[in-house]
Amino acid sequence: MTLSEKQHLFAVKAAQLILWADERGYRLTLGEAWRTPEQAARNAKSGTGIAHSLHTLRLALDLNLFINGDYQTDSAAYLPLGEYWESLGGAWGGRFSRPDGNHFSLEHQGVR
Repeated sequence: MTLSEKQHLFAVKAAQLILWADERGYRLTLGEAWRTPEQAARNAKSGTGIAHSLHTLRLALDLNLFINGDYQTDSAAYLPLGEYWESLGGAWGGRFSRPDGNHFSLEHQGVR
């Protein structure tokens, strides 16, 4: 699969996740989708990300979850979304060694 084909697949799956969440009453806003390689390098240097972030390839999206108007920072709050995303074949950041519950991506060349 080419990168362009994978980006298209990711966009379709992200739309499915957002609609699934909306139908179940979850309130989401869009977080970071695109990240420049320079920003990814700065994040890696500061310990808040990795240099080869899938955001730089448009294969990752951060979603902001609100429950009763409160922004959720605990990865556990994202578990139902993460499980649904995984059922679509995606990688969910809530399973990372440093949980990142609002991160949804498609694996590419071993990066999740």
